[in-house]
Amino acid sequence: MKIVELLKASVEKRSEIAESTNAYRVFNGAGDSLPGVTLDRFGGHYQIQFFLQDLMPREHELVDAVREICNPEYLAVKYRLDPGGKALEHPEIKVVLGSDSRTVVQEGNCLFNVDLEDTVNPGLFLDMRDVRIDVENRSAGITLLNLFSYTCSFGVHARVGGAEKAVNADISGKILDKGRENYALNCLECKPGEFFKGNAFEYLAWAKRKGLKFEGIVLDPPSFARFKGFSFNVKNDFQKLVLGATEVLAPGGFLMASSNYSGFELRSFGQNVLATVKTVFPKAKLAWTRSQGADFPGSGSSKDSCLCAAMLTV
Repeated sequence: MKIVELLKASVEKRSEIAESTNAYRVFNGAGDSLPGVTLDRFGGHYQIQFFLQDLMPREHELVDAVREICNPEYLAVKYRLDPGGKALEHPEIKVVLGSDSRTVVQEGNCLFNVDLEDTVNPGLFLDMRDVRIDVENRSAGITLLNLFSYTCSFGVHARVGGAEKAVNADISGKILDKGRENYALNCLECKPGEFFKGNAFEYLAWAKRKGLKFEGIVLDPPSFARFKGFSFNVKNDFQKLVLGATEVLAPGGFLMASSNYSGFELRSFGQNVLATVKTVFPKAKLAWTRSQGADFPGSGSSKDSCLCAAMLTV
């Protein structure tokens, strides 16, 4: 089938999603019959990503189809193939259309800055949209701890949802500055203590010493991280992180734990997190487990499209 026909079909499939957000995945690799290729929409900005070589000979056809069907203001192509031996965190980026890679997108009740030329990730992980909105709906009157906060999207959703405070912890000061910009974009006042530069275990140890408790905690770590001699490996260290978070979780609160590590399986992931939380809260319950949203068909079938997320209540 021609790519333009596949693209028309995938756009139609996402018509309901487009009613509540202008940031979502337009097609998702093999799940939309285009293995190794994804297309993401960020308002009028679009991003094609190649994860496999298979469809690269049809790149021009793909670009022409996006221009015809989506009418983009800006279009970039990212090659996440490591063709020249460079780290995949710094992929080659080719701008096909437009000059300003930055834009603002709307997700439910919130706004976010994105930049399609800012390394591999533009500032908003699309596959966590449904989880962020769920956290927003649970946040009225609470204090949220958002570890591995990246650009603080969970913190923004929590504050928009009525949270008294959202503590965002990340090892990158530059990334936290982007979080502050997202707060400003949503007319949110930055309260004292809402931005912490440092690793998650460091903050959890400090919070435990101080006797701090949080009614909501978000754990969405990368698969690997290094900071000042400290290294984190999600396969080996995730349950230690869950335990540390549980020790500062307030009774009656919630903990959302997630990972994009392809070695995890959704059912066992939720049960393993629940078992760890039960060592502190024996009556803890698993509210839900989920993978990527409806705009990610075929989620879990390839390394570039996988997510395990679990919501626990205590």
